[in-house]
Amino acid sequence: MNSTCTSFVIGKTVCLSPVRIPFYFSLHQNIFDDIPDTYVALGAPVLAFWLMSLMFYCLDISGWRWLEKYRIHESEEVKSKNLATLWEVARAVIFQNVMQTLIGFAWLAEPPVISVARCQSEMEGLGRTLVLVVRGLFGEETGMKILEQWGPGMTHWLYWWGIPAAQIFFAMFTVDTWQYFIHRLMHTNQYLYRKVHSVHHKLYVPYALGALYNHPFEALLMDTLGIIIAEQVTHLSIRQAIFFLVYGTCKGVDDHCGYKFPFDPFQLISGSNSDYHDIHHQVCPFTTTCPRKHCLGGVQAVGIKSNFSQPYFIHWDILLGTRMTREDIQKRGQKVKTT
Repeated sequence: MNSTCTSFVIGKTVCLSPVRIPFYFSLHQNIFDDIPDTYVALGAPVLAFWLMSLMFYCLDISGWRWLEKYRIHESEEVKSKNLATLWEVARAVIFQNVMQTLIGFAWLAEPPVISVARCQSEMEGLGRTLVLVVRGLFGEETGMKILEQWGPGMTHWLYWWGIPAAQIFFAMFTVDTWQYFIHRLMHTNQYLYRKVHSVHHKLYVPYALGALYNHPFEALLMDTLGIIIAEQVTHLSIRQAIFFLVYGTCKGVDDHCGYKFPFDPFQLISGSNSDYHDIHHQVCPFTTTCPRKHCLGGVQAVGIKSNFSQPYFIHWDILLGTRMTREDIQKRGQKVKTT
């Protein structure tokens, strides 16, 4: 039991000890004193994108031999296969950054005042909901025993850890769902592919900066609108949104980086990684070892009808049968050889 309350449930309300602020949370109205959190939410993903892209670009031009074993493609393939120049990619990315920032200014609202009193009030509301749920699940007598023993701790954990984490993961699921089906539509609808999505597939060999190389309509529909829907559905706070946007941006850059590092945390967390997405971009010349099913700019697209999942997890590809692995490519090549 907590030190200031004789009972967790008191009539129709609950009694909680003074708020214990976890290490990750700041009671300051803004993370940075002179910069509103709304501005951080808009600027941090852009900054993260360019810093990560610059880091991988430096690796690309470094000439370090130890990197060769981690490259998915030889350096020359970028020059020989890609149909968009580095300047064309950078220009499109800058346009997308500006467009999304302007939309963000119009969309993001001023966050509520952060205070201990507000946290306490919200936790008490959560505690009352917890009482109803536990009593409903376990009955009055057993429920009360559970609540008196575990109620304060459960409320604290749910408020500071359980619910925020669930919101983030549900936001990821929402974006994954939105992008999977829009991405798949872009490939199954020939008009949308030719007029819109083929811009991104000018990069047969993906690299970090090309993560946001898209047609403006695709950037608006797949990325911007998907994030707005996820934020609206999950009711992310402004600081949750900052984390969500920065993590998603870094994940997207890493998925296009062109390297398969065994020590890359982004590639260890999920099966949706640089190698997985590279298969979606993979092409090869017309030979008997490569199926002739799909043609893209004079070369054959190996994984263009597969690996639509992005950016977080690959569950939709697995559930709907659109997942392709390196082993699948090898088996398909062997099958073509024998026919």
